[in-house]
Parts: sequence; structure tokens; C-alpha cells
Amino acid sequence: MSLNEEVDLLRNIPMFAKVDSAQLKLLAFTSECLTFGAGQELFHQGDGGDTAYIIIEGQADVTVSTPAGEITVAQVGKNDLIGEIAILCDVPRTATVKAVSEVVTLAISKDLFFRMVTEFPQMAVEIMRELARRLERTTSQLREAVSAQRG
Repeated sequence: MSLNEEVDLLRNIPMFAKVDSAQLKLLAFTSECLTFGAGQELFHQGDGGDTAYIIIEGQADVTVSTPAGEITVAQVGKNDLIGEIAILCDVPRTATVKAVSEVVTLAISKDLFFRMVTEFPQMAVEIMRELARRLERTTSQLREAVSAQRG
């Protein structure tokens, strides 16, 4: 994939839509394109995290281990950012992400991630919005689960 193709892909991701082309070229140039086969883990719950991933193609399941077993909590796909929580919060991976189909990603190192967020505040705002959407969705799911147990 050429640098310009990677920049075009990044431009289609909401958090990068307003980022200048030169800055997207820097991100594309300094990130690494990685492919994961179906069934392969991108990362495992509890492991350390020093990389975030942007999914370019494919789908993956997000699962969490519980005393009752593994639960799929989400499915991620094209244009989704994953793995950023371990970087932002400096905590172990909060979930396991496993490819359902072949998954092509741009891997962004922790250092590059923080550099981009620091240099491009609009990107930081978009990441906060995405995290807030996820929190709202999780809160809603928990509310529904508690209501179902009581009902």
C-alpha cells in the first residue's frame, strides 16, 4: 500500500478527518501496516500495551474473560481504533481482540500516539469523543443487563 493510499484511508476515519494531509503523511509513514489472519489475536487481555491499532480492513471480536467464561462485548471493523486504553491509562490490556476475518491494521506505537495527540489537539478531542461514546454504550448495556436480571 502506498503512502498516499494510507493517507486516504486515514482521512476516512472520523478522528483524522480534520487533520492536515502533511500530518496524516507523518502518521502513515511512521506507523506500521500489520496483517492478522482469521483466528489470530491482535492482543490479549492482561498483557502490557504499547501499541494502538487502526483497522483498515476486516473484523475482529473484542472479548473479556470473566469467572463465567469469555464474553464477546463488541465487534470492531474498518476505521475503528483499538488498544488505546492501555496506552492512555498505562494499564494492561482490558480485553482480548481476535481477528474474525483477515484484519489489516496500522499499528501506532505509544510514543507516536502521544506525539500525535500532543501536536494535533483536534485528534485528542476526537479520541475523547470516541471514548465517551464507548462509555455511554457500555453504561447502556449494563443498565439493560441489570434490568433483565431484575425483570
